[in-house]
Amino acid sequence: MCVCLWSSTEAIGGAKSRPRPQRRPPKKSKVEATDVTQPAQNIDIQQMTGTWYLLNTASKCSYLIKHGTQVEPTVMTLTNSPDQTLSVSTKTRHNHQCWEILQVYHLSPTPGQLTLKGARPELDTKIVIGETDYNSYAIMYYHKRGTITMKLYGRSVDNLSEPMLTKFEQLAEKQHLGLAYLFPFPTYSHCGTVDQEHVINCVPTC
Repeated sequence: MCVCLWSSTEAIGGAKSRPRPQRRPPKKSKVEATDVTQPAQNIDIQQMTGTWYLLNTASKCSYLIKHGTQVEPTVMTLTNSPDQTLSVSTKTRHNHQCWEILQVYHLSPTPGQLTLKGARPELDTKIVIGETDYNSYAIMYYHKRGTITMKLYGRSVDNLSEPMLTKFEQLAEKQHLGLAYLFPFPTYSHCGTVDQEHVINCVPTC
């Protein structure tokens, strides 16, 4: 997930995914995230706060392609801040150890568009909340250096309908992220409290 620790999902032991078609070498896209998808209308950031469980990811991230069957359960907590930012806490495992990764999403004048700042502007991650009902699911697009990653989050691990999972797959297909690039995450054994020694701040790699 992070430059300072590991790449997107370098954790060991996790979800089993369906057999995947053979992949072609990914093509670099130069389109901006906002050119590909617009945020859902009238996004209320306050309603986005709280706990979200990562259920599925669509991505051509090289590490996911190589180790996507070994992802670990991941949970994200969003907290609204008074300084036009969203505090993000992500808990997952690496080498059987729970870690908490702290990040800050900067709000933009357009509701539903956020920025996770990198070391340089060209390393920023542009984030778009593409669709959500606030109570059960959210589909988010992460754009960085010409590549797009989609993530499906749920408020719980057991109330997401099969039609919504299918819809996520269909939306991913529109971004040229077919079944070969889908990585379901485990829906069990999420990390709880993390000791301070394993709380870090870092920048995502993809």
